[in-house]
Amino acid sequence: MFLERISILNFKNIPEAELEFSANVNCLVGDNGTGKTNLVDAVWYLSMSKSAVGLTDGQSIRHGEDFFMLDGRYSLGGGERREAVVCSFRRGGGKVIKRNGKEYDRVTEHIGLLPIVMVSPGDTALIHESGEERRRFLNSFLSQTDREYLTAMVKYNRLLQERNRLLKTGPLTGFDEILEVLDMQLEQTGTLVYRKRAEMVGRLAPKVAEYYAVLSSDREEVEVSYRSELAEAPFGELLAASRERDQICGFTNCGVHRDDMKLEIMGFPIRKYGSQGQQKSMLLALKLAQFDIIRELRGVKPILLLDDVFDKLDMARVEQLIGMVSSDRFGQIFITDSNKVRLEGILAKMTENYKLFGVGGGTFTEL
Repeated sequence: MFLERISILNFKNIPEAELEFSANVNCLVGDNGTGKTNLVDAVWYLSMSKSAVGLTDGQSIRHGEDFFMLDGRYSLGGGERREAVVCSFRRGGGKVIKRNGKEYDRVTEHIGLLPIVMVSPGDTALIHESGEERRRFLNSFLSQTDREYLTAMVKYNRLLQERNRLLKTGPLTGFDEILEVLDMQLEQTGTLVYRKRAEMVGRLAPKVAEYYAVLSSDREEVEVSYRSELAEAPFGELLAASRERDQICGFTNCGVHRDDMKLEIMGFPIRKYGSQGQQKSMLLALKLAQFDIIRELRGVKPILLLDDVFDKLDMARVEQLIGMVSSDRFGQIFITDSNKVRLEGILAKMTENYKLFGVGGGTFTEL
């Protein structure tokens, strides 16, 4: 699977662009702030129907305009099948996603059609920030491979909002009965989410360790594990035990919305004890392991976006990374860098089948 071409209109700082891509490696080079990340974010948006950098749809519209449009044309199955995906958003009109000219009833129906993995500077939040970032990683990961998980996660979030709203409102007529019903439904969906996350992290962990070993030349060992209250007791029991506290606080204090993924190096938290290079290698190992699992489960090679990943990596780790993504196990790759000399040196070691684009002020020129 690969993106053959993209048409962009009013997306972030890109007024208008139309680019054709290589099925293998595509590189964008230019100063920071010129539009490299906006282009790869547009590619991400076509797969995931939202920005990868946390912007709302409205914030993704170019300043002074009232809409944006992204049009991607894909080749799948060795060219035997084509997919046309159009994503658009207009202020006051909402978001529309069409596949081959037909609008989806629900945006979530599109997730997983065009698998994608992205590595970006913002991923440092996976190391340094709260568990919310790591839960977001797991949700994005599982949503592309497991429709049942995506449906359960959407339902869980809706039920959690309803429960928290009820807790804030306080005792009303039928309060206990409504809470009982919500708790039963929350237990069912939350338990499914927990089980699928735990299974996926169990599958992820050895692959992360394997990739990290290659990137670090076996200098250190890393571990990935899943932490959840549901490993200690059934969710229904946790909800019942926490009910009084929840009513006092006005929100739900237990559940999979509080779960986390532990990232360790040599038995210690990598956010505290890992160097910048070690932390970057851990992030790369996580994303490359994610790529492998999506490929195995979906039977296609996801598009891989490497946005400004070479900073804070020594040349040995850069060489190892390039060696890995140059193998046949990977498909279409997008790479951004602000250092043209470094990027050309990397390309010389990767492949002759690539396209190189210069980026400046939201415009793109094939070099």
